[in-house]
Amino acid sequence: MYGRTPVLPFDHQDANITLNFDSKHAKKLHDHLATLSEEARNNIRRNQEQYAERYNKHRTDPTYKIDDLVLVKTLNTRSKFDLRYEGPFRITKELSPKTFIVQHIKKPTLQRQVTTDVLLPIFQRIH
Repeated sequence: MYGRTPVLPFDHQDANITLNFDSKHAKKLHDHLATLSEEARNNIRRNQEQYAERYNKHRTDPTYKIDDLVLVKTLNTRSKFDLRYEGPFRITKELSPKTFIVQHIKKPTLQRQVTTDVLLPIFQRIH
C-alpha cells in the first residue's frame, strides 16, 4: 500500500533495540515522582481531615446509660410505609461505650445487642 509492504504483527521483527541510559535523567525522574507522590499523600490527608471536620460538624455524640429508654432502627425496610423504629426498649447492659444489650418493655423475652448508630433516645415529657 502506498508503495511499501505493510508490517504485519506475525512478521519477524528485529530484537535489537538500543536505549541509552542516562543516570542524571533517571535520578531527576525518580526525585520528581517522589515529590509528586508526597504531594498526593498530603492532598489526600488534607482532604480526609476536611471530610472528617464537615462530617463531625453537626453530628451528635449520644451517651446512653443503663435503664435509658430507646428506640431501635429497623433494618431491611421494604416500603416507605414500614416502621422505621421499633420499641420502646430499655438498656439493660453496656458491653462497650458504643454497644448495648436492650430489652423490649412489653415483651421481656425480646433482647437484642445493638450499637449506638441504630439507637434513638426517648425523652419523657414533663407535664
